[in-house]
Parts: sequence; structure tokens; C-alpha cells
Amino acid sequence: MKNIKDILPGRVLTDIEDLFCYGFDASSFEGLPSAVIRPVNTDEVSIAVTFAFERGVPLIPRGAGTGMTAGAVPNLRDSIILSLEGMNRIIDIDDKNLVAVLEHGVINAALQNKLESMGFFYPPDPASMDFCTIGGNVAENAGGPRALKYGVTRDYVLGLELVLPNGKVLTTGVKTHKGVVGYDLTRLIVGSEGTLAVITKIFLKVLPQPEEIATLLCPFPKLESAAMAVSKITASKIIPRTLEFMDHEAIKAVENYKPVGLPADAEALLLIEVDGAPASVNAEADKIAAICTSLGADVRVADDIYSRKRLWEARRSVSPALYRISPSKINEDIVVPRSKIPEMILSLRNIGDRYGLKIVNFGHAGDGNIHVNIMTDKNNQEEYQKAKDSVKDIFEATLRLGGTISGEHGVGLSKAEYLKMELSPLGIELMKAIKKTFDPKGIMNPGKIFPADI
Repeated sequence: MKNIKDILPGRVLTDIEDLFCYGFDASSFEGLPSAVIRPVNTDEVSIAVTFAFERGVPLIPRGAGTGMTAGAVPNLRDSIILSLEGMNRIIDIDDKNLVAVLEHGVINAALQNKLESMGFFYPPDPASMDFCTIGGNVAENAGGPRALKYGVTRDYVLGLELVLPNGKVLTTGVKTHKGVVGYDLTRLIVGSEGTLAVITKIFLKVLPQPEEIATLLCPFPKLESAAMAVSKITASKIIPRTLEFMDHEAIKAVENYKPVGLPADAEALLLIEVDGAPASVNAEADKIAAICTSLGADVRVADDIYSRKRLWEARRSVSPALYRISPSKINEDIVVPRSKIPEMILSLRNIGDRYGLKIVNFGHAGDGNIHVNIMTDKNNQEEYQKAKDSVKDIFEATLRLGGTISGEHGVGLSKAEYLKMELSPLGIELMKAIKKTFDPKGIMNPGKIFPADI
């Protein structure tokens, strides 16, 4: 791409050692861009996008590269990575109207910490919150443990500033908590995985911090009992702040990686939080404890904020801890109706046995979102092929139970071949028509979501 360095002097990387740093994310996919552009404001984003549009060059927006489905990985030659890591300002927090305005590259935890110091909080809290960007969260419609009670990213995005594929700047949505003028372009962009436009600024709804939080650690001697407890808790008309699940292998992996005293002999555990007014928190915590105890759990309550933080450090370290079991893994984020969790767990166990693979499960059981980790070794071609083959069986079992093949990781490259398993031809046709309207030259993150054969 001749003269690309001239468009934004000092902002363009083309040396091979720099390009390698932007050729992967948290998935197992890799690719090498031809250039990386690192803008620091919307005007520079517009210049970069216009350059790509005029030449028909593929453009891949990128936050922190923490995605699990290769959404930010180049998959075509002569692609440009548009890295938005330098656009990291929290522009405003309006404490009277509970609205935050920030740039794409703000780290989720940085926003959380700033809000906490002011007595507010932003509920979406993905496991990678210490590293992932809010712009990336919006592009993937990220969730997290608190999604059970508070919802996912889309529920907090009031409006967006975008750079369209032709380089023009558009602001969507409102700064108010209501607004129904015209089509909801904001919600269309949320979860679009960088295939429609580049997100530069975000207007977010924030909430006051709850008065009280209670955290319960509930180890179970039987996996099925833990799954049953999830159904009973949600059926009891309690909506916990979080209701997290870890199976025996996940517990062992964490204790080997970052010991915090989790019960290594438990077949499964639930990490449960309730929040709100102190009286209601105490009543709900007691009710949850009674349900779990009746199913054989040894219920423990975190004594203070430090104990709570240690438990959450353990939960958030599950994914990296699993690499102690095997050198690689395939991670899927299926969702089934909560009442079907016991049946889904049994199906996963049967699939693992059928393929001779170890499958480790954890996740947001309160909303049916199970992170299924197929432990394997990419260097063992026969074993790795079995692992890849098992994915289709897992998705078939998920859909059979009325679920979805992705709850928060998106489609990207890794799930694109399975799109037709869940979506109808008509639905896919309409989505591709929307894509073409926004991106007539097809330069925005091509190959993501929609495989080449549909």
C-alpha cells in the first residue's frame, strides 16, 4: 500500500515485528496485516477509513485484542488493522443524569474504578475487564457475571459516534434514557463486530452503587446438584447479582494456578452474589443458602470486601488457569434456558466421553451461559481434529435444547461456519443486505460473521 505512512505521519506501523503484535487475539487464529494505523481522535479515524475506502482495502477495527472468536484477526491479504487503543479518554461523567461519555479505547476496569470513586457503577463486567476496551465490548455486545440481573452491554449504550465505511462521521442515539425517533441504529451497531462502522465515542448509562452486597461460595458434592440449585434459585423469584458455576476440573485448575482455598474435593461450585438494600440482601442470601444446603452444598459467606475480591480473582482466572491442563483449548460460550442446564451438562459429559476429550465447564449459569472448554493440543493433529469435530455436536445439543451458539463472544471467524445452524436463510439474507447498505465495498472486517459460502 504505497504512501500509507503519509496519511497520518507517526501513526502507521509497517515493520514486520510490529505487525506480528496485531496478528492475533485471544482465539487460536492468527493473521498478518499489511499495516497498522493507530489514530488518537475521530478526525484521524476518518482519514484512515477514507484511505481504505478509496482503495477498497480491508479494514479491521481493533480494541485490546481480547476477543475469543478472532473478530480482530486479519484474514485477507493487504488488510489494515485500525487500532483504537490510543483513544482512551473518559470525556465526561454526568452525575446528575447518570451518563458517561468516553472514547473507544477506555479500559473497562478503568471506567469501573472511576465510577466507583464517585459512588456509581457500570454493570457489564467481562472476565477480561482489566484489559478489554469499552469499544470492543460494544462491538461484541459483551456480557459478564452481572448480566443475570443487570443485562449486557447493549442495555447501557444510549448513543454512539461512528465513522462509516466511507469516512463520514455519524452520531446515533441520544443522551437521555428514552428516545424512539427513527430506527434504532445504536442497537444495530452494538454487537456488529466491526462489520458496519468504526465506533469512536460511546454514551453510556451508569447506575448508583448498591447499598449492600453479599457473596456466597457454595461447593456441591455432585455436579447435578449444583445445576439443580441454579434452577431452584431462579424459580424462587430471586434474581441474584451473579450466579456463577465452576465444575471440578475448573476448580482444580484455579487452585493450581492461583490458590485461594477453593474446595478441591467439590464436584462443582456456585459463586453467588445478591445486592440491594441490606434487609432484602440478608433475606435473599438466607433463602439461597437454604436452597443450596438442601442440595448438599457447604455454604460459605465472604466476611469482607477482601474475601469477596479473592473469590472473584479466582473466578476470573479460570480461563488462563486451564492452560495448566493442556497447551491449548477450544472455548465456546453456549447458552441454554436455565431449566435445561442439568440436561446440557449431561450432554457435555457424554460428548467428552464419546470423543475421548476432557471438557471443562464454567460460566454464568444464572442466565444459562456456559463456557465450554475442550482441552486439547494443537500439535497433536488427530486429537485437535476430534476437538474441532466435537464443536458441532455441542452446538447441536445446545440448539436442540432451545439455546444459542454464542452468548457474549460473538461470531467472528471461529463460529462463522456454524451460522446456518442457528439462523434461517431469510434472516441471513436480511443481515447481509444491511451489511451491504452500510458497507457497499465490503471493506469493514470482511469474512467475519458471514462465511464466504453464504
